[in-house]
Amino acid sequence: MRKWKIALGTAVALGAISVASVHLLDMGNLSGGSAGAAPAPAAFVMPVPVVNVVKKTLPIYLDYAARVESIRSITLQARVPGYLQEQTAADGSDVRQGDMLYRIAPDDYQAALDQAKAQVQRDSATLEYAKSNLGRGTDLAKAGYLDKDSFDQRTSNLRTAQAALAVDQATVRTAELNLGYAEIKAPFPGRIGRNQASVGTLVSVAGTVLNTLVQLDPIYVTFNPSETDLIQIEQAKANGPIAVDVLLPGETQASQKGELTFIDNTIDHSTGTITARATIGNAKFTLLPGQYVRVRLHVKEQPNTLMVPQVALGSSQLGKYLYVIGKGNTVDQKLVSLGPTDGDLISVTSGISETDQVITGNLQKIGPGMPVSPLPQPKPAS
Repeated sequence: MRKWKIALGTAVALGAISVASVHLLDMGNLSGGSAGAAPAPAAFVMPVPVVNVVKKTLPIYLDYAARVESIRSITLQARVPGYLQEQTAADGSDVRQGDMLYRIAPDDYQAALDQAKAQVQRDSATLEYAKSNLGRGTDLAKAGYLDKDSFDQRTSNLRTAQAALAVDQATVRTAELNLGYAEIKAPFPGRIGRNQASVGTLVSVAGTVLNTLVQLDPIYVTFNPSETDLIQIEQAKANGPIAVDVLLPGETQASQKGELTFIDNTIDHSTGTITARATIGNAKFTLLPGQYVRVRLHVKEQPNTLMVPQVALGSSQLGKYLYVIGKGNTVDQKLVSLGPTDGDLISVTSGISETDQVITGNLQKIGPGMPVSPLPQPKPAS
């Protein structure tokens, strides 16, 4: 019994020693691990793209909605009556000045011309006889063989023949004109519209509409500046011709260019606007009468203008702002006042300086005072 108690005590003692050893070993491992651990990681700094402020001379434009108008637009009608024989230019054709568009049956007018020319020949012969007769009468009168009354009669016959020939020559010119009017020609270059009289129609003088002809090059673009803008336009006009750009629907760059050529002399009191007009070269017939476009008037140049990318702008209840790099590479928020745009850039009239670095990306992930890592970007296009 005693031996069993001694053995049990020995086992308990060995177990206690073993537990103490394990505890000491764990303490040693913890102590050794603390000595070799890595330092805590640094806080994350947001990388942001930045660009420098662009300083440039900015062209100042005035923009308006406008409508295209033809300089000349006429209704084609006959100047002589007759049956329409032929349409020589197809509907919608682009024609040059002098091109024949329609022909009226010319037979009657050719016959009238031939008759007038025959009368000229007849009365020319009569005139020649009257001249010869008067010449003989002059000699007879000098010799005393012809009385005065007979001599006067021969003189009157000569003058009558001269007048008859003049009438005949005028009749010939009239017949030639009427024959020429049987061919209806384009009085100016342009484009004809849809035919309104079929071949075979009996047309009357200024009564039957055949077609329309409009001039397309050059062409007018009409718009209505406000009386406030009129002051700037007049100032620009005093410095020389005002260039006008025309933008078709959907265009961002002008496809047509021209010059301001007309400002009306009265302001519409009901709208506070005035009618103005630009003359535009339209060699490719891109613009058509009645078309709605936009026009830009280049009124002046604004030097030393600070420009930033439009994508860098933010908006809050206080207004528009920019994020720029502040001291210690922290974010600085600046409220700005804006001016005209130029492509992807927008002018800033106040709020920033030329030396600022403007943050253009990750704008939703940063805020004032936040540390950032600037990533310089290529200079914005100017």
